[in-house]
Amino acid sequence: MTDGAPELTWTAEPTPRWDADKAAAFSPAGPTVHGLGTPDEGDALGDAWWRVETADGEVAGFGRLDDTWGDAEVLVAVVPAFRQRGVGAWAMDRLAEEAAARSLNYVYNVVPVAHPDREAVTAWLGVQNFDTRETGELRRRVTTRAATTAPSQ
Repeated sequence: MTDGAPELTWTAEPTPRWDADKAAAFSPAGPTVHGLGTPDEGDALGDAWWRVETADGEVAGFGRLDDTWGDAEVLVAVVPAFRQRGVGAWAMDRLAEEAAARSLNYVYNVVPVAHPDREAVTAWLGVQNFDTRETGELRRRVTTRAATTAPSQ
């Protein structure tokens, strides 16, 4: 990354569990707002999760992908100290790549009504190329590398 943003790594969590780093990334909204219930330290989490870390191993955030029926619900949570530094956009792009690798069509998100920054998060998703649907769902088309690098005829 450039422009003062940290260098980041994207690491799959083979057995994702709730921990203090996730709790920090989900503050102040908390996990309940995002449909994760009220997990305790060490509780197993469903879906596919990735940890975003800086080059020196500091946790900067998380990405979650829940794929069903050709699409994937995605969620990005960034540790407060790393917000407004491009970490969320970087993680969202990684989630789109993960969805493309699974041959999915769209990634989507619905910002919960109870989210304390609902309008700001919805606007941010718009900047990340998500289109708003009448249902309140925000969708972003996923393109595979093959589709973007195929020669034109």
